[in-house]
Amino acid sequence: MTSPTFPPTTNLATVRAELLDLFCDRAYREGDFVLSSGNRSSYYINSKEVTLHPQGALAAGQLLLSMLPPDTAAVAGLTLGADPLVTAVSVVSAPEKQPVFALIVRKEAKGHGTRAYIEGPSLAPGAKVVVLEDVVTTGASAMKAVERLRDAGYAVERIIALVDRLQGGAEFYAQQGLQFQPVFTITDIQQRLREMAGE
Repeated sequence: MTSPTFPPTTNLATVRAELLDLFCDRAYREGDFVLSSGNRSSYYINSKEVTLHPQGALAAGQLLLSMLPPDTAAVAGLTLGADPLVTAVSVVSAPEKQPVFALIVRKEAKGHGTRAYIEGPSLAPGAKVVVLEDVVTTGASAMKAVERLRDAGYAVERIIALVDRLQGGAEFYAQQGLQFQPVFTITDIQQRLREMAGE
């Protein structure tokens, strides 16, 4: 498949449409897959095919930055899926009046040096951090990041994902008192794929 090529743009509706097409073209595959949750699925979304793509990273950074509350000090996420996202948002925010820092949350504490769970600039206690996730299924991965960040003294109230598979993640976050917002749902991707196929 060929990927779309497009110049940088700040029209968020256009950016969203371009990012959706990239997901359809590069990230979505049908077959028999086992997810990180252990569940089986008839489709798989390899988001890194998009978030490590130049235009995909730019589009994701622009969209996610536009969805952040104005008092956001940093974006963070569990390595590895969120690493390109937090980097893209931070880079895109650089020219803004209030740039956003990037934090990476390790799955295990670093085995040397500071033995830290969180990599990135130190923030003031109580700083507001938004957790980013590439694809949400049950919600467990991003919740690990939330817990680590709260343990570090940061305020975390919101999770934003590129794709919600609509398999319980949103409900889980609501039970935890977290606000959750996806850029796309799996329904958006599958509907766009049907449109592209001329159905």
